[in-house]
Amino acid sequence: MLDRRQIVPVVDAALLEDAPHGDLTSEVFVPAEALATADLVAREAGVLAGAEVFELAMTTVDPAIEVTLHAADGDRFEAGASLATVRGSARAVLRAERIALNLLQRMCGIATLTARYVDAAGPGIRVTDTRKTTPGLRALERHAVVCGGGHNHRFSLSEAVMAKDNHLALVDDVTAAIRAARARLPHTVHLEVEVDRIEQIEPVLAGGVDTIMLDNFSLDELRAGVALVAGRALVEASGNVSLETIGAIAATGVDLVSVGALTHSARGLDLGLDVRLT
Repeated sequence: MLDRRQIVPVVDAALLEDAPHGDLTSEVFVPAEALATADLVAREAGVLAGAEVFELAMTTVDPAIEVTLHAADGDRFEAGASLATVRGSARAVLRAERIALNLLQRMCGIATLTARYVDAAGPGIRVTDTRKTTPGLRALERHAVVCGGGHNHRFSLSEAVMAKDNHLALVDDVTAAIRAARARLPHTVHLEVEVDRIEQIEPVLAGGVDTIMLDNFSLDELRAGVALVAGRALVEASGNVSLETIGAIAATGVDLVSVGALTHSARGLDLGLDVRLT
C-alpha cells in the first residue's frame, strides 16, 4: 500500500499548480450552494491503480466530499465500468477533477501496461520496473507497477548497490572492486553488477554478486549467460525489452526482466468524470 505521506505532497503540488488562486471558471458559473454527483467512468479497459490518490485529491479540495469506490487497486475492468462515485460541492468537485484524473490516468496506464508485459512474459518470471520514473512521482508509479502484477527494483540510489557500465569504466580490476565493495557493505545490502559482454560474467561472479544483469544480450547470449552463471547469482535481463520480445527473453532461463518502458513509455488510460447536479 502507498504511504499517505508519499501521496499528500504530490496532491498538494498538483493542486497548487492547477488552481493556485481557486477555480475562476467554476466560481463565476456555478452557484456556491450547488451540489454535484460525479461518476468516474472507464472509457477503455484497464487495471486500476491509484484509487486512494483519486480520493485524496477530491477530499483535499473539500473534506466534505464523499468518494465511494467501486473497485480496488489491482482490479481489472472493462470499458464503461463505473470505478467510483463522487458527491459534494459542485465547485469543489470541478476544482479537483483535473488533478484527480491526471494522477489516476497516469497510474492506471502504468498498471495496465505492466499487466500486458506480465501476461506476455508468462508464469515463473519476475517483471520489474526501473528508476526511469517521472521525477516526484516514483512512489505512485512504482505502486502502479505492483498493481499490474509487476515487481519493484531498487527504489533509489540509496537502497542497493548496482554497478553499471559507467561505474565499471572507472575501475581497473572489476573483481577486486566488487570484493572491496562487498567488504564495506552490511550483509543485508544487495549487490548487483551489469555486464554487456559474456566475457565479463566470470570476473563479476568471482567478485561475489547477488544479481548479474545481462544488458542488451541476444537470445542466444542470454541462454549462454544463464548456463555460465549456473545458479551462482540471480540473472536479470535488461535492454530494449518489448511486448513482442519479453516472452522469448523469459524463456531463456533468466530470473527476472527489467523493463524501463513500464514507467517511461506508458500512456495515460482514458478515464472520465461525468458530473451532474444532485
